[in-house]
Amino acid sequence: MSGLRGIWRWGVVLPFAAWGCGLLGSFENPTLTLQTVRLAALGLSGGRLDLVLDVHNPNRFEIRSTRLEAELELEGTPFGEATLDRDVVLAPNAPTTVEIPLTFTWEGVGAGARALLQRGELAYVLDTRMFARFPGGERPVAVKLDGRVTVVDLVGLGR
Repeated sequence: MSGLRGIWRWGVVLPFAAWGCGLLGSFENPTLTLQTVRLAALGLSGGRLDLVLDVHNPNRFEIRSTRLEAELELEGTPFGEATLDRDVVLAPNAPTTVEIPLTFTWEGVGAGARALLQRGELAYVLDTRMFARFPGGERPVAVKLDGRVTVVDLVGLGR
């Protein structure tokens, strides 16, 4: 009887394992677009930006992220690191808006402030790592992007 139980277990486990491997085999990394950067707070030692990302999941299945980390470089200068420690669900074949708070110190602001005053936008490099759950465990998914972004809500700080 125990032999039949063992066969039954493998008969259930193997199809699910094959299904999980099939999903990972056809997995495509999500794409990111930095929609905007909101200046959320300023203080004597630095401040906080809210990075608003459009994360597009090109896969036929949802992706569940347990953690999202990002390093931001503005105008060629390391600016700050952000961490989002909550679950994010990316719907299949759809974009999802994700906000990540980024804390910064005044050390990295110089080049970014000059560009903002001169052009109203900043050149950026955003290096992200999303820790996603898949059948069989969690795995990091890295996406790096660069471009230009506008900064909004500079006036709204006193609200």
